[in-house]
Amino acid sequence: MQKTSNAFVAASWVALGAGMIGYLVGLWRSEMLLNEIGYYFTVLMFGLFSVISLQKSVRDRIEGFPVTDIYYGICWFGTILSIVLLIVGLWNATLLPSEKGFYGFAFLLAIFGAIAVQKNTRDNMTITEHK
Repeated sequence: MQKTSNAFVAASWVALGAGMIGYLVGLWRSEMLLNEIGYYFTVLMFGLFSVISLQKSVRDRIEGFPVTDIYYGICWFGTILSIVLLIVGLWNATLLPSEKGFYGFAFLLAIFGAIAVQKNTRDNMTITEHK
């Protein structure tokens, strides 16, 4: 097993940070009501948690660690639900199309970054344990 390159680790953290910070700054500077801001913030946090749980459960299954079907299914359900909730929220929002696109892409960048950071963390832990 090879250690994950520092460049990929850095790129993963940059993707996570850029997605999250961009999304959160967009919310902070928006003229949405507080309940709308809370909705989009919760969708981001739920999405990040669900993709990290999904990545971990997929990896555990590949490596032969027991993962129950119900937990595995809940991870997939949570991931898909967070994306659907964002789409429904943005579809019905009174935002400019460019703002909707900004939130959508920032969300996708953040969840991709979270998956990559989790993968790198897991890979590097596995290598350390085998030494």
